[in-house]
Amino acid sequence: MVFRRGAHLALALVVLCALAPGCARRQLPPGTVRIGMVTDVGGLGDRSFNDSAYAGLQRAKSDLHVDTTVLQSRSAADYQINMTVLANKEFDEIFAIGFLMARDVQEVAERFPERHFSIIDAVVDEPNVTAVTFKEEEGSFLAGALAGMTTKTKSIAFLGGIDIPLLRKFEAGFTAGAHEIDPSIKVQAKYIGSFDDVASGKELAGVLYDQGADIVYAAAGKGGLGAIDQVKTRSGAYVIGVDSDQDGLAPGKILTSMVKRVDAGVFRVSQAVAAHKPRPVHLTLGLKEGGVGLTDFKYTRGVVTDQKIAVLNKLRALIVAGTIVVPSSREELASFKRVPL
Repeated sequence: MVFRRGAHLALALVVLCALAPGCARRQLPPGTVRIGMVTDVGGLGDRSFNDSAYAGLQRAKSDLHVDTTVLQSRSAADYQINMTVLANKEFDEIFAIGFLMARDVQEVAERFPERHFSIIDAVVDEPNVTAVTFKEEEGSFLAGALAGMTTKTKSIAFLGGIDIPLLRKFEAGFTAGAHEIDPSIKVQAKYIGSFDDVASGKELAGVLYDQGADIVYAAAGKGGLGAIDQVKTRSGAYVIGVDSDQDGLAPGKILTSMVKRVDAGVFRVSQAVAAHKPRPVHLTLGLKEGGVGLTDFKYTRGVVTDQKIAVLNKLRALIVAGTIVVPSSREELASFKRVPL
């Protein structure tokens, strides 16, 4: 792939570098490791995916004493520009936060073979790119099992961002977990078509509740904040958060959050960078590696009983042992068989 954007790109790079926080020349101690990050369009403050990645970067800054810079993408057109800015500034590692950047990462990595990149949630087949992916289906299975044990209407729902294979992992795992508890539970699924449309997230969550669901699992980036806003006025209803610990955004109304440790992925790669060791080619994090899991039910212990927690612990152990193989697609879900507890 060849990158050609002409004079307009060159001018954009100059302007962006002049304005971007942390992009100006700074006096750093010799040998300082520099790690940059390019956010997805949801940006910092999404209380979800990007914020989790940023937490990992902040930990790398404090624990590993590296220098860090974050460039935020306002649109997809910014991905390649932002990565090029960091590559030109000779950053030691450049993180691309989100699968939507895969094509841009490949093109920039080809143009800068002397730089190293990491992408979250995608695999880019270039020698200077690390892929960091997660077994979202495993954590979602536990979320579905909890929903299955908690629902009063026997109707729950999944609200996704964009209907793509990555999000279907969440959907398939969630549905399988609920059906592990009770195969008769109805699981609806709707997609917003975006990861940053808060208004549509609220509207579609309302539709799902109106159709009988009393628990909605929102895996929709910033769009999930709309579902959280919707549940606040719904008596007897809950939402399940995603990526970061969102439980405190609506205490008592968020049953749990399926935490996806993007921060752990960022930090683990940063450790290799700071130690001047080879980066992993593909880092995959599931329940066994502590890459996904549920929160501690700080605000919902009145509903999440010790008995339910015991079931979740047993299911987790069965998944880690390989006794339960969680489906990661709709096709695998269709052939999923329950394991007697």
